[in-house]
Amino acid sequence: VCRSNKSPWVCLTCSSVHCGRYVNGHAKKHYEDAQIPMTNHKKTEKQEKVQHTVCMDCSSYSTYCYRCDDFVVNDTKLGLVQKVREHLQNLENSAFTSDRHRKRKLLENSSLTSKLLKVNGSTTALCATGLRNLGNTCFMNAILQSLSNIQQFCCYFKELPAVELRNGKTAGRRTYHTRSQGDNNVSLVEEFRKTLCALWQGSQTAFSPESLFYVVWKIMPNFRGYQQQDAHEFMRYLLDHLHLELQGGFNGVSRSVILQEGSNLSASNKCCINGASTVVTAIFGGILQNEVNCLICGTESRKFDPFLDLSLDIPSQFRNKRTKTQENGPACTLRDCLRSFTDLEELDETELYMCHKCKKKQKSTKKFWIQKLPKVLCLHLKRFHWTAYLRNKVDTYVEFPLRGLDMKCYLLEPENSGPESCLYDLVAVVVHHGSGVGSGHYTAYAAHEGRWFHFNDSTVTLTDEETVGKAKAYILFYVERQAKPGAEKL
Repeated sequence: VCRSNKSPWVCLTCSSVHCGRYVNGHAKKHYEDAQIPMTNHKKTEKQEKVQHTVCMDCSSYSTYCYRCDDFVVNDTKLGLVQKVREHLQNLENSAFTSDRHRKRKLLENSSLTSKLLKVNGSTTALCATGLRNLGNTCFMNAILQSLSNIQQFCCYFKELPAVELRNGKTAGRRTYHTRSQGDNNVSLVEEFRKTLCALWQGSQTAFSPESLFYVVWKIMPNFRGYQQQDAHEFMRYLLDHLHLELQGGFNGVSRSVILQEGSNLSASNKCCINGASTVVTAIFGGILQNEVNCLICGTESRKFDPFLDLSLDIPSQFRNKRTKTQENGPACTLRDCLRSFTDLEELDETELYMCHKCKKKQKSTKKFWIQKLPKVLCLHLKRFHWTAYLRNKVDTYVEFPLRGLDMKCYLLEPENSGPESCLYDLVAVVVHHGSGVGSGHYTAYAAHEGRWFHFNDSTVTLTDEETVGKAKAYILFYVERQAKPGAEKL
């Protein structure tokens, strides 16, 4: 119907092939068209059986029932579903045999391909793995690739034991979660773990994060559908749900208890958000001090707010820079955005502060201090702003350092910090290409073992620092620089 070759789904009733639910959803429309009741005709028993409700994904061979709105794991008594799987597998193997020979010859004849690069004169394999786009899922892919390159965070999940079924005949066997098993058996942590394990192993050109996306659909209703989503919003939902699930634990043992990172952190040092600390809060968690002063009586109010990321405004004086001539003026820097966030600000009439001494809402000033810096500092540049009728994008280029971001001047008590504990080095950047939040495309740059890569869904290419520095960043991930041994003695 749409001539798409992405995500082909075959109807197991009539063998017609349509695109899946993450493309244009023509397989679902095929099912819906078959449900239209025949007017003035009494349905026969045969017509009731032919419903076109069950189809199979030709890529992953998973079977889906539209009537149940769920994936099914059962087969017929004659094992017909498995026979279809085997038949599709045989077709795929025979169809791609000649293609594999052709690709092998191209690989042998090519001096430099997307999967090979030269390092110190010798050719080595490019181990990075891309993520397939399931239909406007670039927002998810960019975040997953960024998080996969944050070593402390990624390693924790990859070392977790796999979730297994623990009762009945299936005790001890590996389980593949489906929505029919109920919410209790749908594990975001497990699917996140499997996705991270699939990246950086170099065994395939691209990995399809279907299982993870199914769980996202199940537990995060905001992200159901095929429209473009906001990468920052997805990241916050993902981290919040990982945090909550890790607190709940699996196999009767809370995973926050076995948090390896926790052994190096005192309880007072951990930033707790919604309960006990997990790897999410241990890595991304920081604390802000929010200081409000009443301009009438001078009463000062302080409160501490935990955070996983900081959302920074791009100062208004830089927002209208669009033409080349305007770009010649002073460039907006990340320091300008951080200064705008932490500077003393007078609250407007719509944000009057309830002064406990005056017993009424009064004009006041507000200032943020960082009371505790996180191990990984995530900075979100607020590029999307609502106007009267639509959401506009601020396309201003913001200069950001790749090394040595100094956060000491934003600390509440800088004298108590170590010599290098306030210095951060860039590890990943998420970029939004396009003009609107509901459209456009997301890609990510990330550093891995001293080299920078550009992740554009299933395509991964080696890049350089200069290219990264020119990117119009949307989300920046900075890792705390480790103090060198003996530095405290100097």
